[in-house]
Amino acid sequence: MRLRRFLPLVLAALPALQAEEGMWTFDNLPLKQLKAAYGFEPTQAWLDHLRLASLRFPGGSGSFVSDEGLVLTNHHVVRGYLQRLSTPERDLLKDGFVARTRAEEIKVPGLELMQLVALEDISARVAAAAKGAKSEAEALRAREREIQKARREKAEATGLTVEPVLLYQGGETWLYSYRKFTDVRVVMAPELSAARFGGDHDNFTYPRHHLDFTLLRAYDQGQPVRPEHHLRWSQSGLKAGELSFISGHPGSTSRLLTVAQMDLAREVQLPLQIAGMERRRAMLEAFAQRGFAERALVGGQIYGIDNGLKATRGYLAGLKDAEAMARVAKAEADLRARVQADPGLRAQAGASWTRVAQAAQAARALAREQAMVNTRGSELLATALHLVRLPAEGAKPEAQRLPEYAEAALPELKARLIRPRPTPYRADLELHLLTAGLEEAQEQLGAGHPFVKALLGGRSPETVAREAVEGSKLQDPAEVKRLLEGGAAALATSADPMLALAHRLDPEQRRLRARMESEVDGPIREHAARIARARFAVLGRDTYPDATFTLRLTFGVPAGYPANGTLIQPFTTLHGLFDRFEGWGGATFNLDRETWRLGTRWLNAKPRLDLATPYNFASTHDIIGGNSGSPVVDTRGELVGLAFDGNLESLGGRYFYEGRANRTVNVDARAILEVLRKVYDAGPVADELSRR
Repeated sequence: MRLRRFLPLVLAALPALQAEEGMWTFDNLPLKQLKAAYGFEPTQAWLDHLRLASLRFPGGSGSFVSDEGLVLTNHHVVRGYLQRLSTPERDLLKDGFVARTRAEEIKVPGLELMQLVALEDISARVAAAAKGAKSEAEALRAREREIQKARREKAEATGLTVEPVLLYQGGETWLYSYRKFTDVRVVMAPELSAARFGGDHDNFTYPRHHLDFTLLRAYDQGQPVRPEHHLRWSQSGLKAGELSFISGHPGSTSRLLTVAQMDLAREVQLPLQIAGMERRRAMLEAFAQRGFAERALVGGQIYGIDNGLKATRGYLAGLKDAEAMARVAKAEADLRARVQADPGLRAQAGASWTRVAQAAQAARALAREQAMVNTRGSELLATALHLVRLPAEGAKPEAQRLPEYAEAALPELKARLIRPRPTPYRADLELHLLTAGLEEAQEQLGAGHPFVKALLGGRSPETVAREAVEGSKLQDPAEVKRLLEGGAAALATSADPMLALAHRLDPEQRRLRARMESEVDGPIREHAARIARARFAVLGRDTYPDATFTLRLTFGVPAGYPANGTLIQPFTTLHGLFDRFEGWGGATFNLDRETWRLGTRWLNAKPRLDLATPYNFASTHDIIGGNSGSPVVDTRGELVGLAFDGNLESLGGRYFYEGRANRTVNVDARAILEVLRKVYDAGPVADELSRR
């Protein structure tokens, strides 16, 4: 009872916050809203500079932060690469790393960075291609063919990496063109105990004390890249309530889904995803228990799954929030009422919500098969499936091909298949994962399911997996290249058992895919686009599209929030880091030595540190997974922080935004300079970052 009386006082103590909802594309920002709320309106030059300084990592974001190609991202974004580069003698995670010279910088095999250099709206062209289609599935295929044609033309004309991007549930189609950087080297990484201080206990929480950053350098033809645009390091940092922006690549949101689709996610899809991640984590953990090398090989994957599990459970909790879902349902009902009141919109989209609900019902029936009928976690089987399909798809007219085998997509696909692995091939890991994956399919679908019968043929999962893995040569890029160049003739004469397994998988996956296209994807794509167009007619482009792992801009301010009957502060400090360490017993406490531990270098540096330095901060920016590593910049375009997480209250943001307590968690740029100089003796790196 006392808590209930206290909470209104807590809420009244919060500063008045503007609505910071939205992951906005760079071509469509709420400029009037920004000007009215903050008195600031970015110029086109300001936006272009930030866009060209921003980078996309596999699964995350980053930015150029010096004129000599230094790149800033989160430690956790590249943690898997750091783990694979580690040895018992040079453990980058346990000990951290600082390159004292350019020659000491460590090349990261397989890491590619992408810089968005051009955007083109091809919506009208794609819509015209689907006119006259006799069914929703036919319209879907016509749009996909036109998209791939436009993509190929753009790639051939520019030499850039071109990706099609569907926005507003297919209401708009764009081509994003990227410059790619493939020579990337580690310059500085803190030890894991500092980068992930608090471990999984503190993940998706706040207050935080994570030093979650890593510095790399991009090279081109053996020389450091000299980017035309990089972010200068702020000398002053942010204050509570001060406007700032995050430029990054939010991976996926589902805020424009219908209520029926959200019901499907809550009741079927997310529980299946959680169960699948739990099973895969158990598979990998069993392998990691074998030794240091095994842990190094899969530790990054385990961390990623742990992060994904906590996030997905948070998404599910959000969809179970009755109050939030009531707001979503009301917004949908309001839009439907406005559509029904307009004869033109009613003819276009009046029945679309019902049609999407029917497709969602079909998806329920197919969900378990959709989760199981695939390559079962095997890299070799995935390679084999592409090898089997390439000649078959290549022989078809482009209009009849699966979209991933369109001419525009083939060069990158073939290059990926023969690219050397970033880590050594381990047959025992491949066997472990494929065996477990086949066992899972048999358990989930039943021994009599056509997919299980096709792959196992009455034999045990281990027998089939062992035969395929031990007899395959597809781990050798030279063999894959030979089969690619030899085409159907080379495949016909190959006795590789992994190819034989792929031949049995292919028709089963095509069967399921055809049903999904006809009963689920085609209708949803068609009618989601109709709903999107109706939403445009009612709201215009004053709304933002769902996240698509493409570059977005979000704005916000450092701010606390109410939790546990009190207010959480906007900033933590180095004082707080050492307090948390000492609160868990300091150097003597041994309950979990990796969770709240600071190493000797930190204890020795403590007298030199300015302990009042801001360390992490919470802000009202609207982000989601994929934004990890995104730069936080002030109105001058200078770097003031580095986004690395959200709090637990942010996880429902996959489906809706609730600004009262949804917070982004960031590393403060001031802390990075402080520890580079005083903890890691990396003054030259700090000097490069600080150059004006």
